[in-house]
Amino acid sequence: MNTVVRTEVFIQDIHVTDDTITAYLTDGRTISVPLVWSWRLSEATPEQRANYEIIGDGEGVHWPDVDEDISAEGMLYGIPARRSAPSRPAPSRMVRTEPAPAQR
Repeated sequence: MNTVVRTEVFIQDIHVTDDTITAYLTDGRTISVPLVWSWRLSEATPEQRANYEIIGDGEGVHWPDVDEDISAEGMLYGIPARRSAPSRPAPSRMVRTEPAPAQR
């Protein structure tokens, strides 16, 4: 019986293009996922995409300009960022512009 050893995954560097997010791991592997997996990064400018910081000793990456975080495990196991449901506007209230008729 083969035993699978799960090791921690750490990002050494990251590169974002118009199509992909590529993470270079400390163990020599490279992970690449579609840019659309991060709606925030896909809507960001190239300058915003280039401004990132490796966080948690390589456990993830943070883009402060667009408030996006991606983890190495999320990329490795295929967990795209979720877009939260848009908030619904408050229901409009009818405002009576004429005085109400006198009640009998």
